[in-house]
Amino acid sequence: MKQHHFLIISLPAQGHINPTLQLTKNLARAGVRCTFATTVYGFHKMNNLPTIDGLIYASFSDRYDDNMPKTNFGDYLQELKRVGSENIKKLVQQFSDDGHPVTFFVYTMLCPWVAEVARECNAPSAFLAIQCATAFAIYHHLFTINDNGVYSSNTEINPSFPMELPELPLFSRDDIPTFLLHGDPSSSFMIPVMREHIQNLEHDPNPRVLINSFDALEEKSMTILEKIGICSIGPLIPSAFCDGKDVEDKSFGCDLFAKTEDYWEWLDSKAEGSVVYVSFGSLAVLKEEQKEEVLQGLLESERPFLWVIRSSNEDGENKKENDELNGKGMIVSWCSQMEFSDQVTNIKMVAEVWGTGVRARAEEGIVKREELKSCLEILMGDGERGKEIRSNVKNYRGLAMDAVKVGGEVYRSTMFEQLVAFKLWLDKVKKEAKGDMFAEQLKFGSNVVIDQDKAESSKTH
Repeated sequence: MKQHHFLIISLPAQGHINPTLQLTKNLARAGVRCTFATTVYGFHKMNNLPTIDGLIYASFSDRYDDNMPKTNFGDYLQELKRVGSENIKKLVQQFSDDGHPVTFFVYTMLCPWVAEVARECNAPSAFLAIQCATAFAIYHHLFTINDNGVYSSNTEINPSFPMELPELPLFSRDDIPTFLLHGDPSSSFMIPVMREHIQNLEHDPNPRVLINSFDALEEKSMTILEKIGICSIGPLIPSAFCDGKDVEDKSFGCDLFAKTEDYWEWLDSKAEGSVVYVSFGSLAVLKEEQKEEVLQGLLESERPFLWVIRSSNEDGENKKENDELNGKGMIVSWCSQMEFSDQVTNIKMVAEVWGTGVRARAEEGIVKREELKSCLEILMGDGERGKEIRSNVKNYRGLAMDAVKVGGEVYRSTMFEQLVAFKLWLDKVKKEAKGDMFAEQLKFGSNVVIDQDKAESSKTH
């Protein structure tokens, strides 16, 4: 009987590690041998690693084992491809020598070269798209060779707007990730990387894409992508907030930053659904003017708030700021949270398609306090629009929970088939190992999060 071994590879960034590690945990709980791998430096930064039978950790060198590279990120990605490819091959050989050959590769954004390594190792692979399906549909639209996407070659022509995708609202240049626009500082390396991602999949006779979303949320976007072997497997969030199968699974199990724990007591002292939760993720750095506008907007809203701010002198700065808030809100350097990196596309869908939030509009690059205050009043006030938004949030949360229950969309076909949508590859596996228990035992949850008991998320984009 064939013993499956998944090698799941992630960049050492919080927004990449969170869903990737959750996928690894889900597979390991299902009885599958899984190895989670990231760079040596990234692995050393990871705290509170979960321990699950069948879950193994590994690291590979990117030549920067002691600290993050000081070179620009585009040069780093090239170095990662060159050095990382060779070291992943060595890692795979080591597993084979130890009697646990890798039978499947999973890789995340910015690591398209892993698909090439998998082919050299004669193993199938899947791209784990950690962003929403709509963002991936935009990437496919721009980079596809088959439909002559505007970025399918090395030209420097900008896409035309509004951008049209079947059965979705029109997208303006403000609705797509900024790195897709020539002139953005990241475009010089992000456009080639995303082109490599999409065209790797198009050259693969059996492409496989796993999306951290669920069908009821993004059915139209999923339909656009059917021809490249897409499958929704989200939400990749801890079980306690999703299917409830493991009530102890309340965090992803890895933080690259030290968490502040003292916010729990403060949060528990507030009424349910009354706290505004504000976070811009682990990478974004706000201008001082924007920070001041957000702070004043929150204070003028007269609603309690929890704000996660990354700064160079976190403890000292946050303590001073909290002392000045007089209990009206709380600022912390890090806390348990879910992250998204495709924010402008998310907010397009949140505001115009799902109806689960509002979009705060910027003036000359700054969201003013009056705009933030107005948005909060809509979201959390007693008006009809706010009631409708909160109702939609609860509805989508229910749909997400339904999707991961036994009998939900994840379980409508064999567990293996629904997990990876590898219909052709599954047929091959079944022929090689008929009755393989793996195909029967693989159980794992799907789909999205919106509400937490006491924190309502405010996104200003």
